[in-house]
Amino acid sequence: MRHITPGNASAALLLLMVLLNSVPTVSGQQLDTLVVRFHDTDELLNNPGKGFTTFQRFNGDELNPGAGWTEGFPIEYQEFDGNLENEGYPQTTIAYHRVYWQYVEPEMGEYNWELIDKALRTAHERGQKLMLRIPAHGSGTDERRDVPAWYREMVGYDREWEYDNPVNAWLVNPEDPRYVQYYGGMIRALGERYDGHPDLEAVDMALVGAWGEGAGSDILSDRTRQGLVRSYTDAFQKTPLIMLLTDRETNGYGLSQADVGWRVDCLGDIGFWADEQNGWSHMYDHYPRYLMETRMQDAWKRGPVSLEICYTFLGWRDRGGFGEKELEYIFDQALKWRISSFNAKSSPVPEEWEPMVEEWIKKMGYRFVLRRFSWPESVAPGGKLEFTSWWENRGVAPIYTPYPLVLRLRSGDNRVVMLTEVDIRDWMPGDNLYDDAVFVPYDLAAGTYELELAIVKSAIGSDPEPAVLIPVRGRSEEGWVRLGEIRVESP
Repeated sequence: MRHITPGNASAALLLLMVLLNSVPTVSGQQLDTLVVRFHDTDELLNNPGKGFTTFQRFNGDELNPGAGWTEGFPIEYQEFDGNLENEGYPQTTIAYHRVYWQYVEPEMGEYNWELIDKALRTAHERGQKLMLRIPAHGSGTDERRDVPAWYREMVGYDREWEYDNPVNAWLVNPEDPRYVQYYGGMIRALGERYDGHPDLEAVDMALVGAWGEGAGSDILSDRTRQGLVRSYTDAFQKTPLIMLLTDRETNGYGLSQADVGWRVDCLGDIGFWADEQNGWSHMYDHYPRYLMETRMQDAWKRGPVSLEICYTFLGWRDRGGFGEKELEYIFDQALKWRISSFNAKSSPVPEEWEPMVEEWIKKMGYRFVLRRFSWPESVAPGGKLEFTSWWENRGVAPIYTPYPLVLRLRSGDNRVVMLTEVDIRDWMPGDNLYDDAVFVPYDLAAGTYELELAIVKSAIGSDPEPAVLIPVRGRSEEGWVRLGEIRVESP
């Protein structure tokens, strides 16, 4: 058995033949098995489905000025100069868009799909996927934040409903059966058109309350609650769904219908309103308890956890007076809750906090490190290429998109890609073993080939594009990990 260690990154080669053993083949001949071992390079990688998100913006756009942000309105597209860098903000693979119902369905049954199509196209062009929420309304009396005009005319202008919190009151009565019929109908139409779209990262479920944040969901009737939840879970069978932590009945029903993840929208509140609320805060008094009471603490195993900043980073520093001690606490809590993505509202990260933020991003979501891989020194055309592999997920969550893991044989311009059968969504934090075999094509010419692997966007085609970068030495610029050589020869 030959043991191989990854080589110098600048040479992108492997050191060979540290130790030699052999194992017998079925025929009784001796066949060498090669082994390579890897270590985490500690790189900051911009991998899909994890890390920061842009908000109402895309990679390469200017950030929100100061500590403010916008939401609920159609995206104001900026002129793009071709530079994808985000000055003062991490690179991202997710563009989060939140737009009110009235802009998606301006007339009853007539949908402005181009609004979403353009966002999906732009996200794709900027190396991102779109996360989408379509709340029924915002807050206040501004018509731009109201339900669609046609629906307002249908149900009337009464705004005095059972849930009348001054911050996030109901603007219409969700117990009116027309709410589930029409708002839920829009969600079902959305799913019919976009479920499984390759550039749609996740759908953020909005049910009731201002901005779709779920206020008052605990007093909904079962009929209304279930109708709203199933508008999403029936319509989106492929695209991941995320629910706000609201109440035990609503979250519980969501979990009973689909593998939903969860989110909250005020990460970092450790006392912004404490003086006026008897010391109460989201981070100390609300999120830990609600996560347990709603029984969502294990939802991360099948659905993503996506958290949103309370205010902005500049708000944390300038309004809250936060320093590194506060950041460390907030970041640690988010990792404990299995965060995959974070909406910092496209507002700048203070320069002095960038190192802490980068280390936090490395731990978010998944981080697949290939630790060990073994394969035979030679294989026959049409024969089995058996392998063993040990992977470590050094993140806090799995991946939620079933990207294919493939092996590739490469010799000059000749490339052969072989699809494995693993579902990488099963690779939970910690150690994961995957031992299997792939068949080599009958018509593969004899010779010596480079054996490589990658987690790719799609296994279709002769030269698929890597999707998930693996933080090990020996990775090519394109994202393929070089394992070593293998001979193809007749038995």
